[in-house]
Amino acid sequence: MEQQLTLVLLATPKGANFDEQTLHEASSSSSSSAPSSTSSFARTFLKFSVYFSLVALAYYFIISSFTVPPPIFIALDSSPVSPSGNGTILVPQALPANWFRRQSVIFSLGIGYLIRRVLSTPITHVLTFRIFRTVEEVVEIYHDKEFRSKIWRFPSHNFTLSVIWSPFLVKSETLGTSSDIHLYLDQLDHKWTHQYSNFDYVVISGGKWFLKATIFHESNTVTGSHYCHGRYNLTELGYDYSYRKTLKLVRNFVRDSTHKPLVLFRTTTPDHFETAEWNAGGYCNRTMPFKEAEAKLKTVDAVMRDVELDVFQNFGEGSTNFRLLDTTGMSFLRPDGHPGPYRHPHPFAGGKVKSSVQNDCLHWCLPGPIDSWNDVMVETILNR
Repeated sequence: MEQQLTLVLLATPKGANFDEQTLHEASSSSSSSAPSSTSSFARTFLKFSVYFSLVALAYYFIISSFTVPPPIFIALDSSPVSPSGNGTILVPQALPANWFRRQSVIFSLGIGYLIRRVLSTPITHVLTFRIFRTVEEVVEIYHDKEFRSKIWRFPSHNFTLSVIWSPFLVKSETLGTSSDIHLYLDQLDHKWTHQYSNFDYVVISGGKWFLKATIFHESNTVTGSHYCHGRYNLTELGYDYSYRKTLKLVRNFVRDSTHKPLVLFRTTTPDHFETAEWNAGGYCNRTMPFKEAEAKLKTVDAVMRDVELDVFQNFGEGSTNFRLLDTTGMSFLRPDGHPGPYRHPHPFAGGKVKSSVQNDCLHWCLPGPIDSWNDVMVETILNR
């Protein structure tokens, strides 16, 4: 965060009225015996003393505010991977010194809101915020057709960063002209499982995509749906059913895999749409965080977090490679952290009225609350 420092040299205020007699009396009372040149020298010396004191004070605050710890890097000893799949990211801000020579890739699976917000800022800005003292030219070594999954390489640091697009974590597809999504709740998405063994650190997240209209497949049979409004005469099982099934599949995969990276599951992130949903004129024009107990978590977010806690909370006990990264509560307190109407530059250009501009109250600004997620993640990793 930038700081602004203003130096103010005090002067006689405008409108102050001092006549010659008053000034003469003040001068006489302060030094009646000192010659005029001595008084002038004293005043000049005092001015310079105040000036240099202010400069020294300013220097102190600048140094104390912007001191950066020694650079600590993650090293990748093996050659970078060029996967055929797709991917996700969350960037740590500090790492222990004994990681310097350790093979490591930061990698995260999950939903578009995390990916898009990370990618909305140049990755060099994200990485240089805390990890690297100097900016390095990033080499993009892979991206998929839609530019949703990417891999970046930092040559001088021997560091690789991957993003994998896997919004449901399980196999998903749309069939024909229908917009309904078919979820295969007994098959994990190979886009991330086939790359899992290449990574030492993995951050997984899920959430809002499970609210879409979906049809559930299990053991080659259609078992139910969510939000299909009876179109196919299927049993409405709800988004919590598919979300729980998916997270249990992920949990079992992590538990049973012979590869043991450090895995963190980040809990759902709440939205802050008010008066209506995103597609019906909902907005978030708050400029301050919520106070405790000022608002209540929406039912959808509360249900998703309950599912996550139920599936993962006890999984970490006795496990050396799994942690629950619970950021829901802290994120809920930040309704001021969304881009709102500023999903694109100049949203009101051309005389657009506010009611016609769609607001984004789900994704996050950078810098913003996501920086706090990174702080929690680093603390979790360091205390493993």
